[in-house]
Amino acid sequence: MMKGMGTYAVAVRKQSGEIRVRSFPIPETRARKRLSRMPLLRGVVTMVAMLAIGYRALRFSADEAIDDAEDRKGERDAPARKDGKGGNSDLAMAFGMALALLLGVGLFFWLPLVVARWVGDLLPALSGRLVFNVVDGVIRILVFVLYILGIGMMGDIRRIFQYHGAEHKAVHAYERGADLAPENVAGFPSLHPRCGTSFLLFVMVISIAVFSLIPHESSLLAKALLRLLLLPAVAGISYEILRLSAKHGASGFFRALVVPGLLLQRLTTREPDLSQIEVAMASLRRVAQGFGSEGVHVG
Repeated sequence: MMKGMGTYAVAVRKQSGEIRVRSFPIPETRARKRLSRMPLLRGVVTMVAMLAIGYRALRFSADEAIDDAEDRKGERDAPARKDGKGGNSDLAMAFGMALALLLGVGLFFWLPLVVARWVGDLLPALSGRLVFNVVDGVIRILVFVLYILGIGMMGDIRRIFQYHGAEHKAVHAYERGADLAPENVAGFPSLHPRCGTSFLLFVMVISIAVFSLIPHESSLLAKALLRLLLLPAVAGISYEILRLSAKHGASGFFRALVVPGLLLQRLTTREPDLSQIEVAMASLRRVAQGFGSEGVHVG
């Protein structure tokens, strides 16, 4: 998936070997345009927009997979789904995404809070307000890394990580004005400073400081609910830091700032093959006319 200035494109490879590409407009309203220019708020707007884009991209990919499966059976009722008539499929996907978001909040924000409270009870020296939030943040990052390592052992996820690497290579080649032949694109790095993985790591770190604003004497439930309310602030600050790091990449300070994110990308990307790079290039070409180097993430 590649995101341009006013559109994004999703490319998938069919069982036949054909690459199918579909582009979608990015809805723009006057209010959204105003919010997109406001520091901090634009990060929240971008995060919500990317969730919507991710949902539509997954739906397109799922439709094509269903189409392939029904081709093998000789049944041709998939077009009805593509016309928006697959209500059950849409409901199942929406439910799946909602469940994934709920599990993500529980795994990366509720679980570390409970473990940090347990550690504080066991070791009173680690129960102070600042130390508690640092311990909580370290646990959150460890849980995140272990989660990535765990899912990375699954064959399908490894393949997704290869496509992730292909997206980064394609963008590097485009930004440097290089020849966009897959054989040439393959020589570019699979890590990119504007990757969503880096954004997530910023969220993990920034949350340590922001969650420190919650009164330490609050109950576990109150802390959990207040953390949910503060997530937009965490996302907004993280987005601004990511923008600055991309804009001032030549600065030693900002280069050092993105290093942890680049290291983490070694877990979320794999070296792609030429066929996967071809799919990434098909998506990039579809949005290349309006694509700029200021987007936060392109895959």
